[in-house]
Amino acid sequence: MISANSSIESTYRGEITLIFHGGLTHFFKSKDDPLETHFQLREKTSLKHIVEALGVPHPEIGNITVNQTIINLTYHPLPGDIIHIYPWQNEKSGEEAHPPKFILDNHLGKLTVYLRLLGIDACYNHNFEDADIARIAAEQNRIVLTRDRGLLKRKVVQCGYCVRGDDPITQLTEVVQQFSLSPYLKPFSRCPRCNGLLEKVDKQTILDQLLPLTRLYYNDFSRCSQCNQIYWKGSHYDRIKPIIQRFAVINDEET
Repeated sequence: MISANSSIESTYRGEITLIFHGGLTHFFKSKDDPLETHFQLREKTSLKHIVEALGVPHPEIGNITVNQTIINLTYHPLPGDIIHIYPWQNEKSGEEAHPPKFILDNHLGKLTVYLRLLGIDACYNHNFEDADIARIAAEQNRIVLTRDRGLLKRKVVQCGYCVRGDDPITQLTEVVQQFSLSPYLKPFSRCPRCNGLLEKVDKQTILDQLLPLTRLYYNDFSRCSQCNQIYWKGSHYDRIKPIIQRFAVINDEET
């Protein structure tokens, strides 16, 4: 006698075809786009479980269709299904969208600094564990930036991106493009050390905190509203400015 459970299980046994598009092919180290792969079903299981078993974190996934019908990651594939999986794309921009907020893992410290220099809210602490990052991302509605697929696969992580590049400037270019950050860039408006907002400060109120040559040659200063670090347009500013100008216009009268 065949049980009902056995009948259900047999319904979900067989091969499905998965076709990954765009940036998702990165997770297969393939230059093919789209990339077609096959998966053998052995039991009833969600599409989320399948794609993550193949190495693709769920926050990276956007639209999905099966046999030309739109579905989501809770779908339970059936043998013979042809499933097209597309990368997540930012569809909000301009006035309808709030500036994105990020949290970065402890391997992306330099990227964090560059994002802050562009005025982007970027939370970072080199002591954070993966669980801390996932929790803070959920609590503060932050997008996780990481190179760790395992972190992005955590169920609590809803929005995230696996940074592809090795070089911090390449990484910055990726993130600015992936999340359409150009409208939100406000160079030198955040503290690169702690992420606090910078405020103009009268030179006369901080004279006792300045070195003699700084007092002599500089007149415009900003101070972090959180850590009180003082900034001015010295040699460090001149070194950083060409990098920032690749991404945003700098108004020297305002910074």
